[in-house]
Amino acid sequence: MRVVLLALMIAMMLAMLDNMIIGTAMPTIVGELGGLEHLSWVVTSYTLATAASTPIWGKLGDLYGRKGVFLSSIVLFLIGSVLSGMAQDMGQLIAFRAVQGLGAGGLMVGVMAIIGDLIPPRERGKYQGMMAGVMALAMIGGPLVGGTITDHWGWRWTFYINLPLGAVALVAISAVLHLPKKRSEARIDYLGAALLTVGITAIVLVTTWGGTEYAWTSAVIMELIGIGVAALVGFVFWQTRAAEPILPLHIFRSLNFTLMSVIGFIVGFVMFGATLFLPLYQQSVQGASATNSGLLLLPMLGAMLVTSMVAGRVTTQTGRYKVFPLLGGALLVVGLYLLSLMDTETSRLTSGVYMAVVGLGMGCLMQITMLVAQNSVEMKDMGVASSSTTLFRTLGSSFGVAIMGALFNHRVQDVMAERAGALGSQVTEQSAQLDAVSLAKLPEAAREAYQHAVSAGTHGAFLLGAAVAVVALIAAVFVKEVPLKGAGPQKGDAGAAEARAQVSEAV
Repeated sequence: MRVVLLALMIAMMLAMLDNMIIGTAMPTIVGELGGLEHLSWVVTSYTLATAASTPIWGKLGDLYGRKGVFLSSIVLFLIGSVLSGMAQDMGQLIAFRAVQGLGAGGLMVGVMAIIGDLIPPRERGKYQGMMAGVMALAMIGGPLVGGTITDHWGWRWTFYINLPLGAVALVAISAVLHLPKKRSEARIDYLGAALLTVGITAIVLVTTWGGTEYAWTSAVIMELIGIGVAALVGFVFWQTRAAEPILPLHIFRSLNFTLMSVIGFIVGFVMFGATLFLPLYQQSVQGASATNSGLLLLPMLGAMLVTSMVAGRVTTQTGRYKVFPLLGGALLVVGLYLLSLMDTETSRLTSGVYMAVVGLGMGCLMQITMLVAQNSVEMKDMGVASSSTTLFRTLGSSFGVAIMGALFNHRVQDVMAERAGALGSQVTEQSAQLDAVSLAKLPEAAREAYQHAVSAGTHGAFLLGAAVAVVALIAAVFVKEVPLKGAGPQKGDAGAAEARAQVSEAV
């Protein structure tokens, strides 16, 4: 079990670490391959492929068995990594990143679903700390590892580094993981998969392009919204008629599953918004370097790790979990409101305390949402439940980055125009997010105005995050504490427990 879990955590790290590592290598990649105007597509193609393939991987695991499907996703991810490292121009890199993203969609779902198969929900809490630890390690270590690899080995090795890790995961899972083989005669719901892919693609493109590549009211964005809505409505309609639907709508009859989907969406919305704007605030206002701004996220990520471990242990020992969504929602609202109070005078210690409060809230919610969602469905729908929860979190992150980003950019540009006049408007005309080099070149007055503008922008973004987190808190109130499967006998069941033990011993 420990070897399997180690392999699963390595696979999970592959999916989470990749974008963090690539981010620091992007300037070098553009310098060699060119194609600066297509830079955003290197990330967008990966995100699109991951989001669109996530539900399909989950359904394939339910139909044909987790092990083979999971190994296939690892192989596809590694093939995409090799091809990306060999890319000769930006077009090839974008295409190969999409291949990589298709594999990544199966990595996260596979890990969650296999853990759901192997470990009863009551015991699953023990391993939450491992998953939270992998997430924290990826967020902190990714930029550092990416910078080191790019400087010493070249940017191509930011992709090739996946090969040894992936090989270890492949060998360990092939040799040690034993799950029952399945072979379903049901046909894959190709129409449902196509409609869902079109709908998700349109949503992600709207959130990625809106306010940056195109104005929110532009014809392109309006057309994408229309296509996305039409595809998703058609998808829901078809799922009620498909013989083997990609996303069985009956799982949403469980109130707890629906609530966990809502909470997961909001966790993604808040978490990725926070990890985007906090380093920007630290670099622009508090004067931190790019490397140090990653390390300065430690209060949030450390608090998230510790709380996730505590929540898992308490859930395992008591079988009770409703307190964690409630507490997590409340802490998230308070922490985000505190972050909205930061200004140009806020010290690193103060901002660290505020971040820790947010981390405590996320630690209470991150893995509990998956645990309760899996506990709310039958074993045959474990993959679908895992992929749906992962998908809602991914979509939440897309919406969070887009909406909080639009609010941030608008506020920065307004404050720069107020404080620095025409110069301020000129400075932020191309982008409201200046890098350290551009910031250093500004006159003192413009730099001071920009610091106030970033403070105002983060105030608006985090205030919006706090308002959205209130929805998670309200959803947590309605969670029903259904006993976790595999929780063992209740008080007074001693006779039944003894009988089960005798049967187990005989078997």
